[in-house]
Amino acid sequence: MTINIRFLPDDVTVQAEVGESLLDVADRAGVSIPTGCLMGTCHACTVELDDGEIIRACITPVPPGKEELTIHLFSDPTW
Repeated sequence: MTINIRFLPDDVTVQAEVGESLLDVADRAGVSIPTGCLMGTCHACTVELDDGEIIRACITPVPPGKEELTIHLFSDPTW
């Protein structure tokens, strides 16, 4: 099953498979999400969903049960 993933503020939309890593989806879409440890502990890949939930893209898969997911990217000069 595929869903549309929309990355803001760039307004880039790409189709993704349920279970696929959000970091991989962003990379395939040409959207840059900073990374550090790739295990979720450094929080470099922190993004926000439309409902305000804060997630780490490196350890979060595309969730089932949605037609579209909007991801808000942060701009963190540290990374």
